[in-house]
Order: sequence, then structure tokens, then C-alpha cells
Amino acid sequence: YKGYTPNVDRLIEKSMVFRYSFCNGRKSIDGMPSILCGIPRFGEPFILTPASMNDYTGIPGLLSRWGYQTAFFHGANRGSMGFLAFSKKIGFQNYYGRQDYDEDPRFGGDADFDGNWGIWDEPFLHYYCAKMGEMKQPFMTALFTVSSHDPFVVPDKYKNVYKEEHLPIQKCIRYTDMAIGKFFASASKQKWFKNTIFVITSDHTNQSDHAQYMTDIGGFCSPIIIYDPSGEIKASCVDAIAQQTDIMPTLLNYIGYPTPYLAFGADLFHTPLEKTWAVNYLNGIYQYVKYGYVLQWDGRQTKAIYRLDDLLMQHNLVGQVKEQQQMETELKAIIYQYMYRMVKDKLKARLER
Repeated sequence: YKGYTPNVDRLIEKSMVFRYSFCNGRKSIDGMPSILCGIPRFGEPFILTPASMNDYTGIPGLLSRWGYQTAFFHGANRGSMGFLAFSKKIGFQNYYGRQDYDEDPRFGGDADFDGNWGIWDEPFLHYYCAKMGEMKQPFMTALFTVSSHDPFVVPDKYKNVYKEEHLPIQKCIRYTDMAIGKFFASASKQKWFKNTIFVITSDHTNQSDHAQYMTDIGGFCSPIIIYDPSGEIKASCVDAIAQQTDIMPTLLNYIGYPTPYLAFGADLFHTPLEKTWAVNYLNGIYQYVKYGYVLQWDGRQTKAIYRLDDLLMQHNLVGQVKEQQQMETELKAIIYQYMYRMVKDKLKARLER
């Protein structure tokens, strides 16, 4: 079907991607814990629970101790969505937002504010590239873009370039894709480029134009794109299940991080395909993806089980799948580990403390 991301599509051709990949939550504040800390959302968003005050860390905190410089970039106002506080909690050394952008004379200042959320993606990605050029290697950064978001507008100078289409978000996706293309054009000229692994994903899904992405599991479909300009991580489409909580163990293991840590995910480079999995939670239902199926469990019993290739979730196979009991047992174990560690403040590996 028609695509809207030519720049990202070209990037995918040079990247490792996964046949089935999922986000772990449905809100922006779910993305940071899942992607950066390996913590999924069960029930309430993790950031809004008392457990968010527990003792835990994430990729930036671990790598900061290992000699990396770390920074989080978010073009919104300081404090927006609690990202500044959370970024400090998980170990980012620096945070750069709208106010920091405004204070940098090399850029357009408040004229680049979108009037709603923050700095438009194109100039803020330019700023992001420039700031990374000032960091000492090795470094680790994360960027949260803002332009492909309600109320779905683009800068005035692009209104005749990215016109209204079937869905309001589509013109914004085209704009952000253009900004990503320009970012990589600039980044590719930097000394740090070939030493850097890039991971592109979404915090959650939004407006959908196809029936397969309007289902219970389709609403969690999210790209996980791992791009290594050096070519050491080979371009491929892996027949595996991936989720946001896999990003942390995959990257840390790949770079040889030496200390035990805790993450609710798997190392996608070293986990057998048949053992990859994903989990998420929606309206009181846990969804567990493994063995080619999606199992839906309400906390007491399995309500449904569908084949992953039943894209419209039309054929409930509950009671007919031999893997159902195994999936139920594994899902219960994941939920138990999550709840126990939250309540007992055991979100760090024993040797990590």
C-alpha cells in the first residue's frame, strides 16, 4: 500500500528490522520506561505509579557509570510530560529542551516553536545533530520528537508541500520523515557517525489507515529499526518477535556491557527466534505474543487466542492451541516478576546495587 516515509524506508533497507515488532504501551509516557529501562506498562503507566520512585536505572545510567556522556533531547518545555524528571531519574547527565534550543544563537529560537508542543522536528533534529558533535565519545543520547502529534499541523512553509490527506497525521509523518532524512544527511558527515548505532521506534501508535492496525494487537504494532552505519549489524528482516523492552538488553549486550542489570526483554541478537516474545496491556487485558500466537488473558482466564497471521483477529482458537497452557504459565511468570519487583523495590540486579 501507499507509503509516507521514503527516507525511513531507505534507512530500513540498510537496517535490521523484525517481522513482528510492538510497543509496550499506548501513551507517550509509556515509551521512555519501555525503550530506555526495559520496563513494560501493566495497568497504570509506570511513571504514574509509586514504583516510579523505586531504585532502578536504565541505559543512560548504566552507560554513564561506564564512561559515556549521556543526554536526552525533547523539544518541549522543561518539565513537559515529566520527561525532565524521569530522564534525571534514569541517569541522563544532561537534558536539552525548548528553552535550551532558544538560548543557542546558532538556531531560530522561539520562531521555531510550533505553538503547541515544542520545536518543529526539522530544526530540532538539526540542533540534535550539532549538540552530539560537541559531546565526547563514547556517548549515548535519546531524542523524542513532537511534530507527528495532535493537533497535526506542519510549519507554514510546508503547508503546500505536505497537504491534507486521508488522515490528519499523514502530512505530519511526511514532514517528520523529511526531517529525519535531513538529519541523517548531516549526521553522515560527522566523525562520530560510523561509531554510532541508531535505533528508531515510536513511543506508541496513533491514527491508523488499515484494518490490521485497528485490532487489539495491531494497535501496538511499532517499528524497531536498528541501523549500524559501520555495517557490523547486517541489514536484514528477521523473522522474530520484537518489543520495545528488548532494545535495552540487545544494545547493552552488543556493546559488551559487563555488569548484570534487569530488563523485561530479550537480547534479540542471541535469543532463538522461537523464544522471542512481546507483552502489552489494554483495558484490563494482558496480551502475550509468542509461538506464532497472540494470547489475551484477563487476570483469571484466557479470553482469546489468535494466530499472528490472522491479521484481523477473526478466529478465536481458545482451547484449540497446544501452546496455550505454556503461554499462560509464561505470562503469569512475567506478571508476577513485574508486580513482585515493583512492590518490593527490586528493579535492579543484585550485583548492580
